[in-house]
Amino acid sequence: MQHNSLIARFARGNLVLQILAGIVIGVALATVSPDLAKDAGLLGSLFVGALKAVAPILVFILVAASIANQKKNQHTYMRPIVVLYLFGTLMAALTAVALSFLFPTTLTLVTGAEGANPPQGIGEVLHTLLFKLVDNPVNALMSANYIGILAWAIGLGLALHHASGTTKAVFEDLSHGVSTIVRFIIRLAPFGIFGLVSSTLATTGFEALTGYAKLLAVLLSAMAIIALVVNPIIVLVKTGENPYPLVFQCLRESGVTAFFTRSSAANIPVNMTLCDKLKLDEDTYSVSIPLGATINMAGAAITITVLTLAAVHTMGIEVDFLTAILLSVVAAVSACGASGVAGGSLLLIPLACGLFGIPNDIAMQVVAVGFIIGVVQDSAETALNSSTDVVFTAAVCKSQQKKSQ
Repeated sequence: MQHNSLIARFARGNLVLQILAGIVIGVALATVSPDLAKDAGLLGSLFVGALKAVAPILVFILVAASIANQKKNQHTYMRPIVVLYLFGTLMAALTAVALSFLFPTTLTLVTGAEGANPPQGIGEVLHTLLFKLVDNPVNALMSANYIGILAWAIGLGLALHHASGTTKAVFEDLSHGVSTIVRFIIRLAPFGIFGLVSSTLATTGFEALTGYAKLLAVLLSAMAIIALVVNPIIVLVKTGENPYPLVFQCLRESGVTAFFTRSSAANIPVNMTLCDKLKLDEDTYSVSIPLGATINMAGAAITITVLTLAAVHTMGIEVDFLTAILLSVVAAVSACGASGVAGGSLLLIPLACGLFGIPNDIAMQVVAVGFIIGVVQDSAETALNSSTDVVFTAAVCKSQQKKSQ
């Protein structure tokens, strides 16, 4: 009886406080017993695996059900959200350029990324994105190709829009069922975060990062400016309300989980649950959140820009204003094609380095530096990317709701 009572109290508890407790206990375990902390990493791997497993089917079912059951004259707000995604990514690249010029950094180049296979140009990035659209639906679900999943879900939803009420009800029930599974997995976040924190600290530590402290400072400062200055200004302009309650809630309930999972795809279920909590339009966020996990890449744009300009400063190359602006555009477009896996943005650095004639072998050494600092850089990048998906979706939904009142 007491056992059931403990479970019930845990299920009703404040999730954010429970996650904070998981972080503190994880840090303590890594400090006291590194070997035990490494074993605790199993909990983190299971949690991330569960999120990644449920996310593709959640997106597919939710989008198809939303479109199939959409009432006539009911509008979604995708266009303004996509505009904000692209604008925010470009602003992130420009911010990174400004900070890189104000605080130029040079690198101690290292090896270790020779086996990687970066894209050869913007054309290849866009080519890959286009072919993801026409991927086999089963393969898209298996490989978590969210562009392909969205394309098939939208197509199926439109096709079922005129289906019988019974068929639509089946999809609606399926979406509720999958959402229930998602809520159960998210309740286990404190255990997953505990495992991720303890194993990461025990395995990597932070000693290797000290040599790149200035580079990390520039990266994290740019990301903080976007999260705490630029995004709030965009929300303020869009809604006319104080943006910080929304921004801080998104950072707290989406950013923290994304920081430790280091995967925008794994954070899709977390973001959808947060959107539901914010009472946003389901027909909108069921599409905008998985799309944002693919193309809303402010953090990736910052990583590409800062590391590329660090390589430029290391090589002693002079950069004029127009070239820096061009780099921002290239970084923003490249970021939209960044892989959804941990460290995916790093493989786009050679593409940006090509603007300045930096040879590929040097660029790959810069990528290796990125992997060294990735324990912090990639975590912060994912937290910014994922929390911004909800911030922009919420800003547009709230703005449209105000107009319709």
